[in-house]
Order: sequence, then C-alpha cells, then structure tokens
Amino acid sequence: MKVLNLYCGIGGNRKLWGGHDITSVELNKDIAEKYKKLYPEDNIIIADAHQYLLDHYQEYDFIWSSPPCQTHSRTNYFINAISKKSRYPDLKLYEEIIFLDQFFKGKYCVENVISYYEPLIKPQKIGRHYLWANFNIPKIKQPKKDIGKMCGKNQTASQKPIEERNAVNSKLGLHILNRALNIHIENNNFKQGELFNKNQI
Repeated sequence: MKVLNLYCGIGGNRKLWGGHDITSVELNKDIAEKYKKLYPEDNIIIADAHQYLLDHYQEYDFIWSSPPCQTHSRTNYFINAISKKSRYPDLKLYEEIIFLDQFFKGKYCVENVISYYEPLIKPQKIGRHYLWANFNIPKIKQPKKDIGKMCGKNQTASQKPIEERNAVNSKLGLHILNRALNIHIENNNFKQGELFNKNQI
C-alpha cells in the first residue's frame, strides 16, 4: 500500500508500519535527516507538507497528517495570559480535513492535540489526540507518558530535543493504520467493528 506521512517529524507514528511503500514529508532538514537514519527504506521529502498534500494526494492509498499543534494546544491559555504575543489558531488543520474528506478516495487520518477551543469539525478522541478520519477508530489505552509529550512539561516544542518532537505513540499509529486497512485486532479491550460507510455518517 502507498502511504503518505505528512509532518512526519522523527516518525513515531510510523515506527510499526512494516511492509508498505511510505513517503514522508518534513520541512525541517535536521529532523528529516534524523528520520532518514531511522527509516532508510522510506522516501523522505523535505518540503511544505501542506502544499505537498494538495499536489500529490491522488498518488496514495492512505494519508496520515499531523499538522503543527502549537496554535491549537491548551497551552494557549497560558501564553495569552502572560504574553503579548497572542496568535490565531492555524486553520490549515481544518483545510486539510475538509479537503481530504471531499476529494480523497482512500483512507485518511488527521491527528492533532486536544484543542483549547471546541473543535470546528467533530473529531474522534484517543488519549491526548484528536483524530479526524473517514473510518472508525476504536479507543485503545494510551500510556500516561504519552499525555503532553508533544511539548512536554514547562517546555515549548522548539525547546525539546529533536528526538522527542512530533513523536506520536507507535502503537497508536499501528492501531490507526490497521483500522484503515480494516484489520481488527482483539486486544486492549475493544471489539471488532465495521468501518464507517461515508454515506451513513
């Protein structure tokens, strides 16, 4: 299966995705080089993931997107309280959700943190993650250390080491890919179910 992994970071979500043709897109060259060392068999592209999606979405069977979370995170309450550098939420997140939902023929998942505002499009939720997908993703138990890992306690994403940035839990990444493939694994206390029919949503 041809997989597109956008805003790939160091590939935490991709760690357990064996046996697929994976293209990963990352704008930060240093992070992309780290990813390439971890997954030399992948095609890594240094580019703007948002634009790459628009230009190449038809070439893939499954698309994962994890747009930057900073402007959506609950930490914005703290930032607004102590800083004069207020910021708008980056609505490219919703641009991608709407675009994929309307035009992409395969399966997709857009991942982000739980936002400080009521989401504009209702997501599924697992642990600290909001997930927008065109298939059902049953909940699985998430490790406590996964909570807040994106930015870490008392640190911004830019202060975190490269090794700890954008690292989605690999078991969650595999669980989501399996569900996109309609593979139902009986563990973590969830039952088998059918993928959502888009016309029934």
